Amino acid sequence: MRVFIAIDIDENIKTGMIELQKQLAEKADIKKSDVKWVKPQAMHITLKFLGEIKDQQVSEVCSIVENVANRHKSFELDIEAVGCFGGTSARVLWIGCGKGAEQLRNIQSDIEENLSTRGWPEEKRKFTGHLTLCRIRNRKAGIKLAQEFKDAKLGTTAVDALTVYQSQLTPEGPIYTRLGNYKLS
Repeated sequence: MRVFIAIDIDENIKTGMIELQKQLAEKADIKKSDVKWVKPQAMHITLKFLGEIKDQQVSEVCSIVENVANRHKSFELDIEAVGCFGGTSARVLWIGCGKGAEQLRNIQSDIEENLSTRGWPEEKRKFTGHLTLCRIRNRKAGIKLAQEFKDAKLGTTAVDALTVYQSQLTPEGPIYTRLGNYKLS
């Protein structure tokens, strides 16, 4: 089963994401086929993507995530600043995190550390908390959009739980199923 650990965002931020995607689409000098927009109802902040794991490993992952949740307090996270991954070939356009990003990094680091002691490989790339807006096939458009919307601010979301999800890929897009949800202290 394909599994990841994430933080859910509230409906106000999802509504803001819809509006931001509309603004980006209007500004973009690209064809519809050049961009694959992420559906707001599927948006979350991924803390760790585990990929394919055995069914019997799910309870161990959930136990680790529950223990991490018990060690961290809930907090507010600002969602702001459009950026892109891929450098000059901007492949992914996202909106990042402002105030609260340090607490988010601490939680992600705790998850990473605890999973690595149990045999899951550590992520080599530096963690950047973000919500993916779209995947881009036209790299020039991605860089332009990131620059034009770098000061975007969507608001604040409460971070009060960690969720373990199963992800099933379908032609219509991924289907996410909650396997566990653990409140922060």
